[in-house]
Amino acid sequence: MYAVHCLLISGLCIVLDLTSGHTNQTAILRCYKNNALTSTMCAFQLLGVSCNWVNPPPPFCLWHWLSRTGVDFISNTGYETISMRLNDGRRTCKDMEELLKMRASADEKYGKELVGIARKTGGLYETCTLRTSFDEMKAQIENVGNLHIQLSASLKEEVKRMEEFRERQKEQRKKFEVIVEKVQRTKVSLFKKTIDSKRSYDLRCREADEAEQTAEKTANAPTATPKQTEKMNNKSKQCREAAVEAEKQYRLNIEQLDKTRQEWESTHINTCEIFQQQEEDRLSILRNALWVHCNHLSMQSVKDDECYEAVRETLENCDIIADLNSFVELKSTGSTPPAPIEYEPYYEMNAGDNRNGSTGFVGVMKRFSNLLQSNSSIGSKNSNNEQVPQPSENPSGVYASIPVHPSGSQMSSDGYMVVYDYEAQGEDELSVSVGEVVVVLEQGEDGWWTVKRNGVTGWVPGSYLAKA
Repeated sequence: MYAVHCLLISGLCIVLDLTSGHTNQTAILRCYKNNALTSTMCAFQLLGVSCNWVNPPPPFCLWHWLSRTGVDFISNTGYETISMRLNDGRRTCKDMEELLKMRASADEKYGKELVGIARKTGGLYETCTLRTSFDEMKAQIENVGNLHIQLSASLKEEVKRMEEFRERQKEQRKKFEVIVEKVQRTKVSLFKKTIDSKRSYDLRCREADEAEQTAEKTANAPTATPKQTEKMNNKSKQCREAAVEAEKQYRLNIEQLDKTRQEWESTHINTCEIFQQQEEDRLSILRNALWVHCNHLSMQSVKDDECYEAVRETLENCDIIADLNSFVELKSTGSTPPAPIEYEPYYEMNAGDNRNGSTGFVGVMKRFSNLLQSNSSIGSKNSNNEQVPQPSENPSGVYASIPVHPSGSQMSSDGYMVVYDYEAQGEDELSVSVGEVVVVLEQGEDGWWTVKRNGVTGWVPGSYLAKA
């Protein structure tokens, strides 16, 4: 025989060995819902273990009987208390549904806002490794938003299951409530009828006793006549018969009331067992719902961190020097600064050059801004010690290779070689590269010549060409 204590908690019997203070795992038994107390005690008696129950939770039906102590026969206080408990549980289910709905709405709104933020954010002007990290950040923000939208859908499904469970319990409980109310009405009716029959029985007994006493006094009176004595005896007899009839009716009502009471008790026991099962299911469902909700939130946090970890990995590969070099390679305008502008004395130019230069220089200045931009690119391409033929210049500084004809223009079909690269700035211009040979069709007095190359015609600066 072992000295142990048995604790019945939530249907699980836990055996504690008082000698060691540890749980005896071999003596743990699962208690059954029906007669859990008795079944477990019998099981331990078979094992030869003495059991001391420490505050075992009574089922609803036992608690219902205890609640009736000192209460009148027709009281339904215990059942009403249990029914109120179920109604409160139903409200708790609704509160849980409302909590999940609001959380689902918040996650859905948050997820959609994150997706909108990810799609509206720019970052298009950045380049290289930081651009990659920025794009990854936007992508992961959108992923996080989609994950929260999925979480919202999961919570909405949980709300639907909670609503179905609550409605299912409501329909089941309603059936038993109708039966209990019917039995209760029958018991109350028979109880009132029994009380009335008892009052009638008591009254008839008192009347019979009084009639018998009166008849006895009349018979012993010296002045009483035989006729009076017979009359009183008949009345006493009638009263006694009425009392016997009232007693029969009273006994009959008592028997009927007892049968109704037994039916009422049986109905309440079954109903309370069903209600207890519903309460157990409700507590289990709510507990599991809260547990699952916490698991959803924990998993969401893990998924969010995984998305942000992907961004951190791209940021680790972000190289500031590489980004600067990439910008220089893409946007560089040249490797040498422009040459200084030299002083050009006006009076040192000869008369012939003055005539030609005064007319041609006006034409050159029409697109001087374009020529400056082209010259800057020329310097970057010829910086690697390339020998490019240079056009000759006269002392006045004006390009002497631009012939100017007083007649305005001259048609020619001679071949010319391109000595400078030129990028077309307009639709009527032609892009040429150093070393190419073109055919000059027209030499304009403004310094722009019409040339033809590979069947394509356009304007190029005459100073960029030399006789082949």
